[in-house]
Amino acid sequence: MKTLYILLFTALFLGANDAVHEFAPNQECQKCHEQIYSEYYGSMHANATPQKDPIHNAIWNKQVAMTKTEQYSCGKCHTPGADNLDKMTTPGEKAMFDAQNPTHQEAIGCAYCHRIEKIEEHAQSNTNIISKDKNSYYGSNRSSLDSPYHKIITDENENFKNGNVCVGCHSHNVNKFGLNLCSSNVNSEMNSANCVSCHMPQVEGSFSSIIETKTHSFHGFAGAHFHSEMLSKYVNISILRNIDHFIVNVDNQSSHALLLHPARLALLKISVTRGEETTELEKEVFVRVIGKEGKPSMPWMAEEVIKDTMIQANEKRAVRRDFKLQEGDRVDVVLGWFLVNPKALESLGLKDEKTAKEFKVFKKESFTF
Repeated sequence: MKTLYILLFTALFLGANDAVHEFAPNQECQKCHEQIYSEYYGSMHANATPQKDPIHNAIWNKQVAMTKTEQYSCGKCHTPGADNLDKMTTPGEKAMFDAQNPTHQEAIGCAYCHRIEKIEEHAQSNTNIISKDKNSYYGSNRSSLDSPYHKIITDENENFKNGNVCVGCHSHNVNKFGLNLCSSNVNSEMNSANCVSCHMPQVEGSFSSIIETKTHSFHGFAGAHFHSEMLSKYVNISILRNIDHFIVNVDNQSSHALLLHPARLALLKISVTRGEETTELEKEVFVRVIGKEGKPSMPWMAEEVIKDTMIQANEKRAVRRDFKLQEGDRVDVVLGWFLVNPKALESLGLKDEKTAKEFKVFKKESFTF
């Protein structure tokens, strides 16, 4: 009975596809969109599978219930172009990720994203509805010339027009206990913002070899893993000096929390250099810990937020340090993060994984008084 409940919950949570879709392989897009393909190939969208993302693989391997049923339920967002996605999301079926299946290794493919016709909003997670027209792709900018290889539709899809095509997967994720695990949009607060303008900014280079343009939308998808420097302009760091202390202000001007995934841990490092001597002050930790009965747990077991010090959307966080600054002092501030909370590395089997334990510098600022 317990297993049956888990299977039924999985179907409700993920929203099984109503049809099997075929998608053009990513490599086909490379022929005309070489620069975009190069950017995409180094992104997390291209590396979302368990074979390519060691952090995702480690967390998946902890999902005993799902691994026993041999059903890769994460495929809804991590391998949405899989030829057996319907089995991945249908109770009683068996379908695991397969390194030998090319449709699995396409990860979050070009054709998949550009065929998102609309987004169905649900309480537990949203669902992308895919166009059945295999030869038409949605976009945000109308070109003066259509592609000779496929149709380009730019004025009929609201999600591409407003730049929020991402919220089918990146909106919210609520588990069976009603706990929102990872959210950018659970209360529709992103509806007046634009995912694409921040995470896919315009960069130099033509988007196609057929239709020449000066710029194109960056398809490396700036985020916590890669190209985070593109997002640093949305977080400002300043210092307020007082008589016997100073305050570091971290102003998050984005419309979601600084980091979304509960595995992450952000860190503010502060040091003061006076003459030849540098003093490292106490680090400030920003984290959101979820768990059960007061102890951290895996996301599918979590019932509560144990601790939340993460900098929220449009929040200006003041960090005080009781250190009396003198004329000539230099204060160096570094804001960055770990993709996996160092306290969780051993339990996830990631203590030797460079990607998981590396400190990623997001922004540096220096202030001289």
